[in-house]
Amino acid sequence: MDVIKDILTFLADNVFGQVPILIGLITLVGLVLQRKRFEDVFAGALRATIGVVILFIGVEVFTGGLTSFQTVLASAMGTTPPKADRSLADFLTDQGGTIALVITAAFLVHVLVVRLFPAARYLYLTGHLMFWVSTVTVASLVTIAPGADQFTLVLCGAGFVAAYWTLQPLWMRPLMRRVMPDDRFGYAHTSSLACLITGYAARPLGSREKHDTEKLKLPRQLSFFKDVNVSTALIISVIMLIGVALADHAVVSKSAAEMDAKLSPWVWALLVGLRFAGGIAILLFGVRMFLGEIVPAFKGFSDRVIPGTRPALDAPTVFPVAPTAVMVGFVASTGVFLVCLGVFAAAGWFTLAPPMIMLFFVGGAAALFGNVVAGWRGAVLGGVITGLVLAVGQAVTWDLFDRTAPELATLADPDWYAIAWLLKAADPVVGGNSIWLVPAVALAAMVGTLVLLGRAEKRRTDEPGDTAAPESAPAEA
Repeated sequence: MDVIKDILTFLADNVFGQVPILIGLITLVGLVLQRKRFEDVFAGALRATIGVVILFIGVEVFTGGLTSFQTVLASAMGTTPPKADRSLADFLTDQGGTIALVITAAFLVHVLVVRLFPAARYLYLTGHLMFWVSTVTVASLVTIAPGADQFTLVLCGAGFVAAYWTLQPLWMRPLMRRVMPDDRFGYAHTSSLACLITGYAARPLGSREKHDTEKLKLPRQLSFFKDVNVSTALIISVIMLIGVALADHAVVSKSAAEMDAKLSPWVWALLVGLRFAGGIAILLFGVRMFLGEIVPAFKGFSDRVIPGTRPALDAPTVFPVAPTAVMVGFVASTGVFLVCLGVFAAAGWFTLAPPMIMLFFVGGAAALFGNVVAGWRGAVLGGVITGLVLAVGQAVTWDLFDRTAPELATLADPDWYAIAWLLKAADPVVGGNSIWLVPAVALAAMVGTLVLLGRAEKRRTDEPGDTAAPESAPAEA
């Protein structure tokens, strides 16, 4: 038993938890299954791996600036993040092994489900979110069943997480078909609920054809805003300069000194904006590089291992479709969150911690999906919805994790809040030994959904003259 546990933990830590390795291995196997030549297999797998590494380098570059951005904005607003008696580090020390086992067991169940049910369609491959979804799930299970042993937590958590990984790309599919009409890959990110709400709420606001953010007509003097790198650097630099002007000088000087002890805070603010734009450019280059390998290589899995399946990938994979919308969403979500921060603090409700990384990725993603429905109006709405969801979610979820890791509330994406409160709502029913109802209900709902989807697709394909329906169905289907 210990040997199996060690193997599963090793896989979780060294394969599923390492996105470049996971993507590289999948690309390699996919190319081998297509019987490509050795040199093509080797080069393709390496390019995919390097593409993911470049993506994460880009993320590291601009998230470093976002962390400083967060510190300066909190100081400028005169707020202090809430304190916790328990830390995420302590929780991971206690339950890290359980989380690793949940990841591995859940992925095996997920692969089996996708193999057995053609309607499942997508294989969830966003490695770092495999970790975070499993962490939030285990924290929630510990909250509602504090006496559960590791075996129970692993099996219950794996069943619930596998159901989420299977269904999440499916409820995003109608919107993704507007972004990727050829259905090359699915969307696997815990921003999905904000994106989904935006997609439906944006419908009355117009159409993409008339208001697409990527086709906005600007005066000649402002035409440089069409270059996403230039507009990103300018917008972030201006916000940073305003933050430096309003923040405590000691806080700003300390942040600037971390980059260079001799650096002026004003120059530091400009450099943060430039690094942010550079990080986004690196990220998008890495996305294009690894997509160019993983998507065609995945055909090997689709043809030979899991027929008809496609990879479901991280949010940045869709950012190149509408980078202007992404920036609109980030700015709108940040503005709304800061308004909420001020209102909540003034009312004495809760002291919010600006989650700049989440505001960028979730706000950008929601805005992109809002843009494909209603153009720039939908993009703005996506940012507004993101700011509200992250602010309210953080405030109401902090105490929910008071016995595990309250920081999860400040690091969260919208789906994290949904998972936490869904399991909390089940507490009166599943407390104690009834915790086994969690995976039972989740897996039953998953199977029922997949059966219904399979029957619906079969009816469409059986209709005369409509054999291509599953692949060409309209996005609203």
